[in-house]
Amino acid sequence: RSGKRPEREGTIVSVRGNEVFIEFGPKLQGTCPLDHFEEAPSPGTREKFTIEREDRDDGMLICSRRGGVQKARWDTIEIGHTIEARCTGTNKGGLEMEVAGHAAFMPAGHVELHHVPDLDIYIGQKMPCEVIELDRQRNRMVLSRRTMLQEQREDAKQNLLETLEVGQVVDGLITRVQPFGAFADIGGIDGLIHVSEMSWERIEDPGQFVKVGDSVRVQVLSIERDSEPIRIGLGMKQLVSDPMHAALAGFSEGDVVTGTVTKTAEFGAFVELSKGVEGLVHISELSNDHVKRVESVAQVGQTVSVRILSIDPATRRIGLSIKQAGTEAGAVERAEDPAMAKLKAKFGDRPLKGGLG
Repeated sequence: RSGKRPEREGTIVSVRGNEVFIEFGPKLQGTCPLDHFEEAPSPGTREKFTIEREDRDDGMLICSRRGGVQKARWDTIEIGHTIEARCTGTNKGGLEMEVAGHAAFMPAGHVELHHVPDLDIYIGQKMPCEVIELDRQRNRMVLSRRTMLQEQREDAKQNLLETLEVGQVVDGLITRVQPFGAFADIGGIDGLIHVSEMSWERIEDPGQFVKVGDSVRVQVLSIERDSEPIRIGLGMKQLVSDPMHAALAGFSEGDVVTGTVTKTAEFGAFVELSKGVEGLVHISELSNDHVKRVESVAQVGQTVSVRILSIDPATRRIGLSIKQAGTEAGAVERAEDPAMAKLKAKFGDRPLKGGLG
């Protein structure tokens, strides 16, 4: 796996002082800090170890134990060691840390795998960290959690994929927000919550609905295991009742109702009948006359009377008509047509007469 340190299973040979000696093969030995064990292990026990590096002098493998965190001692700390450190403060670049009475630093990009808007939440926390830079003469130490978190994420991903199924409800953490939706980490894998799956109401800007770092509950809508990387579709609106179903109870086909134009397109105008209930007036249903431009008859924000032609709760589609609404109050008047406005300006409001003879 890319960026993942190798693991090997070995047999514990002995415990000497603060070191545990391991045999991986006839000519391959290693050591692991005793602090990585809750209690001294018995010789002959087999354990899985992470290979941190190889000692250039004697060829011994320097190992760590998964979940083992070494108690920091300044004179024994080495690059690659996993130690416990405490966050004492923050600055523009990351976290100010304390290790065995010495100051250390963790760059912001090494704190989590995703962006953290407010690093102050870590102040006072103790956390396992990897030593990635060490200069005792300058009293300089740089720590990181990225490699550890990447390995944990990869393990979590494999475990999740074994059980993940379409329809499951899982918890996620928003990691990225894009114009088309938001990505959520559901436990080792990022899934996409498309903007159309966030809410039953229309959302223009996903960033106004969720923020990076938000915890969300989502339903798994799709899993594309053959793609690389694996694609997972998630939804939020599926976990709340559709307000349109309850609202539709107050409407019937044939009703003439008042609504507000919310959006226009080349093919027609969308009209909101009540909160969460929106229907389409097709361009052919705007007027008895031929309509070239929807905006010549209906403008966003305009109040109109419409007749309900069809209701399909399953697809959430409502067909509306302005031209079949009759002359009820609020219907679009011809006075709003630019051509009719010119005629009325010329001849006044008296009835217009036409014909021959």
